[in-house]
Amino acid sequence: MPELSNLVESLAPSGIRRFFDIVASMKDVVSLGVGEPDFVTPWAFREAAIYSIERGQTQYTSNYGLIELRRLIASHIRSFYGVNYDASAEILVTVGVSEGMDIAMRSILNPGDEVIVPEPCYVSYKPCVHLACATAVGIDTTAATGFVPTLEQLNSALTPQTKALLFGYPANPTGGTVSLEQAQMMVDFAVEHDLYIVSDEIYDRLTYEGKHICIASLPGAYERTILLNGFSKAYAMTGWRLGYACAPEKILSAMVKIHAYTIMCAPIAAQKAAIEALSSGEPAVKDMVGHYNRRRRLIVAGLNEIGLECHLPNGAFYAFPSIKSTGMTSEEFAERLLFEEQVAVVPGTAFGAGGEGHVRCSYATAIDKIEIALHRIGRFVRNNSLVGTAR
Repeated sequence: MPELSNLVESLAPSGIRRFFDIVASMKDVVSLGVGEPDFVTPWAFREAAIYSIERGQTQYTSNYGLIELRRLIASHIRSFYGVNYDASAEILVTVGVSEGMDIAMRSILNPGDEVIVPEPCYVSYKPCVHLACATAVGIDTTAATGFVPTLEQLNSALTPQTKALLFGYPANPTGGTVSLEQAQMMVDFAVEHDLYIVSDEIYDRLTYEGKHICIASLPGAYERTILLNGFSKAYAMTGWRLGYACAPEKILSAMVKIHAYTIMCAPIAAQKAAIEALSSGEPAVKDMVGHYNRRRRLIVAGLNEIGLECHLPNGAFYAFPSIKSTGMTSEEFAERLLFEEQVAVVPGTAFGAGGEGHVRCSYATAIDKIEIALHRIGRFVRNNSLVGTAR
């Protein structure tokens, strides 16, 4: 039997998936591990997809996606962030942000190139760079800077092979956001060193205080930025697998080449649902964000009361408490908490070495479950004579 690809063999399996597999075999587990809205996709979006299927709209679309959807995406970005994209040539509808990330990396990278990636970060960032035959150079960020890299860190990671800067804010797993000054600093760094910027903004609408900063809107950013976004988080459409990429035509046309050969087009029914989401979904988005905001404050207050220091995240739906004071590693804490108290969290190391000393807790779950989880975590801390006081 021939050998498999050395490149694929060298990839480590997702640290998140390993914990999900364990959880699936257990009973009475309260999961704070899944990065997925607990809301059902709003009925109007589902109805639009159902109606399109009933009308027999089951054919391929343009490789770029339905022009009606692309126009709505362009209008949405212009309305919220003041960035003007040409719907006919600068917007591509993808199968989730994951596909967008993959084809972005393969479009801009050559073997030997390097990409600077602040960590902790979403689990697919560095593998997507690796699969494009390039090297991901991680930067360990900390809570002190809101998990945003400093200019000194960026300069330390820079080499003659550096081709791009890849990040996502609001961030998974930290919930961190960027200030205008921090965002402009990263853009200026990319301009000075002539780098591409790949900005994953899937959690843009889940910003709780102030306004999300769209990287492409900043001076110097548009012409070098690939903006990735989608419908999974804010519109509760994870299983529909629909995202989009926005970039100047030269960059986007390269991405479309790969998309056309590997995907052809995103599913038409999902695109029809997304059209309805952008047309009428704003009240549903605001309602869901309101629920997340209440849960955010509950879980962060509870973790700090237990003695697990946790900053108040300003975005996404994750808390990222420090467990350093327990003396346990992230893996040990997560495994023992799961088996001893049936609470699932994700070790910070699943998101890169910089995540050590933390665990990710998703608050995309009902308040009563969050309260049960906090009670069990507090008992776990008390029973192991660790830190703080239990709830």
